[in-house]
Amino acid sequence: MSTTLPFLPGYSVGSPKSQSKSQTMRLVHGQSVVASSGGAGLPSAAEIDAQLSELSATLPKITYKTTNPRAAASAPKVLPAHVVFDKKVLCFDAYFKQTIHESTLEHYRVRYVKIYYYLEDDTISVLEPEVPNSGMPQGKLIKRQRLPKDELGNTWHWKDLNVGNDYLFYGKVFHTTRCDAFTEDYLTRQGVQVSPNEEAPADPYSTTRLMVDKPVTTYATPSDYDKYRQFLMMDRKVLRFYCVWDDRDMMFGELRPFIMHYYLVDDTLEVREVRESNSGRDPFPLLLRRQKVPRQFKSVPREFPTICMELKEEELADTLGPADLGVGQTVHVFGRPFLLYDCDEFTKEFYRRNFGVQDFIPVDVAQPKLAGPASAVPEHTGYGTHEDSLQSVLMLIPKPPKRDYLLKLLEFGNKSLRFSASLVSSKREDAGRRFILSYHIASDAISIFEPPQRNSGIIGGKFLEAQRVPVEGSNPSNPSFLSLADLAVGAKIKIHAHTFLLDDADDYVLSFMESHPTLFPPANIESVRERRKLPHTQLLARA
Repeated sequence: MSTTLPFLPGYSVGSPKSQSKSQTMRLVHGQSVVASSGGAGLPSAAEIDAQLSELSATLPKITYKTTNPRAAASAPKVLPAHVVFDKKVLCFDAYFKQTIHESTLEHYRVRYVKIYYYLEDDTISVLEPEVPNSGMPQGKLIKRQRLPKDELGNTWHWKDLNVGNDYLFYGKVFHTTRCDAFTEDYLTRQGVQVSPNEEAPADPYSTTRLMVDKPVTTYATPSDYDKYRQFLMMDRKVLRFYCVWDDRDMMFGELRPFIMHYYLVDDTLEVREVRESNSGRDPFPLLLRRQKVPRQFKSVPREFPTICMELKEEELADTLGPADLGVGQTVHVFGRPFLLYDCDEFTKEFYRRNFGVQDFIPVDVAQPKLAGPASAVPEHTGYGTHEDSLQSVLMLIPKPPKRDYLLKLLEFGNKSLRFSASLVSSKREDAGRRFILSYHIASDAISIFEPPQRNSGIIGGKFLEAQRVPVEGSNPSNPSFLSLADLAVGAKIKIHAHTFLLDDADDYVLSFMESHPTLFPPANIESVRERRKLPHTQLLARA
């Protein structure tokens, strides 16, 4: 007996039908590519272009499913409307009038808008361009949607749109005035005769506001000359010339250097004096203050009181300009001839760019200097040091001499070399006198100290203040002084008519000589080394 199940949901037996769709893309190296086999796949770019060109002259139609499979298979494949008309929009310029109830000065305003019709879904949007100071919210008036045409539910279609017609959108009447080139070409290809463009009426409020914002009096600036433009372009730009005033034809005249400045911002000129040392003149900075200089000074009336009045535009009709200046030219400034012999780099670049001048060879105006009598330096009187006495010869008010021993001071600091010395003299009372001679390395100064001895009859203490000691027999005008090369054990040094015999040195002298062998002759180092090797008893016996 066969068992039959009722034909109810959940009681049917059979293999489920696969609902999956064939894949048209596959993954290759992380990138999606069109599958080469399996499924129909997407149409190629060439096929899409062919279908678009075929459907360019026909409108797409909604295709309904048919019960006849053969008719469906034989029907041609067409692209949907959202593919064919993607990013294709018809654009119309329009306006509408808005009634004004709040103001007595105006009754309505004309508001200009743009109507966009999207062919892919038959939607319309209305946008109003922003107008400054309009006082109204502007921008998107009607968002993109299908706009109703009548009470029957019909919507506006592109076949209803044309130039010069009125369209009612949500209670506002929009009048189209013109369309763009794409819209005109599309409607013409569809068999619609496009009306000619119209001029939109002027907005009364905008016209009134334009008259208020526009100034009543207007000035037309001449194109050939504009002093305000000259100020903006030439401010802080100055031509600098180096010149001389040759006044040697007059009694007590001379060749005096000056600097001439020409200000491009207002065409004024000034002459500044170059101060020279020991010229005998007061330091006046300006010979001629900044002003406009007439090209022909004699054209000014003789009776004009220039001492108390300035020249006006009538008297300064013809003034000096950049074309009158140049290297090698002579410029007459109020009757005084100035020879321009050189200029700076900015002036050279200005003349290259504006006048095409390339030759800027400076004129040689140097005068041969007369050799004056040589002043002889008098001999040193013996009072003070040679440097101090020389300052009274070089200047009227002597100043302390400047010595350049900063490098030696940084290297050696306050280091000094001490030697034991005795006085070489024929006097009996000087036979037993002992001295300590200190040589200061940084300043090359020598100081002598005499230790006090009991019952010697001589008061000990400072014998010589630290100072540079000239070598005996050197030129008094340019003497040479005792240096490190003159210091050695057994050497005799004559200091201010006193002869000292250096018979010993301390341990630091030997270590300093060995660490700085380039400052001492080898014999000096050897004499100190031999002296320090002797035993203490022999040193006492020699002393």
